[in-house]
Amino acid sequence: MANTPQSKKRARQTLRRTEVNKARRSRIRTFLRKVEEAIASGNADAAQEALKAAQPELMRGVSKGVYHKNTASRKMSRLSSRVKALSPA
Repeated sequence: MANTPQSKKRARQTLRRTEVNKARRSRIRTFLRKVEEAIASGNADAAQEALKAAQPELMRGVSKGVYHKNTASRKMSRLSSRVKALSPA
C-alpha cells in the first residue's frame, strides 16, 4: 500500500491512466474485429475499407504507448496480407 504522499498520488494517476488505456485498447480491438468480420464474410471491398479505418487507430495506439510499434506493424501486415488474398488477382 502507498504510504508517502507522492506514492499515493502515483497510485491515483495509475488508476486514471489504466482506465484511459483500457478504453483505447478496446476501441482498437473493435476496429480490428470489424476487419476480421469483413474478411470472414468474404467481402473484399468492406475488408479494404475496414483496414483503412483500422490502421490509423492502431498507429494512434502506438503513439499513445498502448501497443509496441512492432506489434502494431505485425498486426497490420498480417491483416493486409489476408485482405489482399481476398481481392481477385
